[in-house]
Amino acid sequence: MPTKMRIILLLLPALVFLPTIRATTLARLSLDQLAAGSDAVARVRYAGARSRWENGSIWTVAEVEVLETMKGHLPGEIAVRLPGGRVGHLTAIVDGTPKFNPGDEAVVFLQLSSAGGFTVAGWVEGTFRISHDPRNGRETVTQDSSAFAVFDRASRTFRTEGIRRMPIEEFRARIAASVARSQEKTR
Repeated sequence: MPTKMRIILLLLPALVFLPTIRATTLARLSLDQLAAGSDAVARVRYAGARSRWENGSIWTVAEVEVLETMKGHLPGEIAVRLPGGRVGHLTAIVDGTPKFNPGDEAVVFLQLSSAGGFTVAGWVEGTFRISHDPRNGRETVTQDSSAFAVFDRASRTFRTEGIRRMPIEEFRARIAASVARSQEKTR
């Protein structure tokens, strides 16, 4: 066996034990910033998704049913694109991207994607999960980033904060106010 081949075979197992390096830094975005940077805001239900290769990267395209539009004009179904996913035996994980399962409901801030469809503005920052209290049936929203360390530019520190278990009625009112402020600034 040639020497080069032996070296490669000896080093190959070492590659398996190299540490995985992950780095995603998100800046904390307010509802006003999310509203101003979004083309649409909607309550949605995820129907399913498919992942595929695009230009050397794996992307997931989720089929989403629009239940309520809070900003913009949306059809009854849209496609939401996010980086990462699984194609065959390969999985690409991008920290900070929201993960959805069929049937999940959320309020999402959406931006038009240059590749077609939409993407979620601010990823976990622009994703607010809807949960139902089994005792009283009330709906609340929790921001995906509320459990994710996000960089706060003002204090120059990482914080885990965000909206947690806010009643949906209060959240709708806050979104409406943020959308109105963003539209006033563009006039």
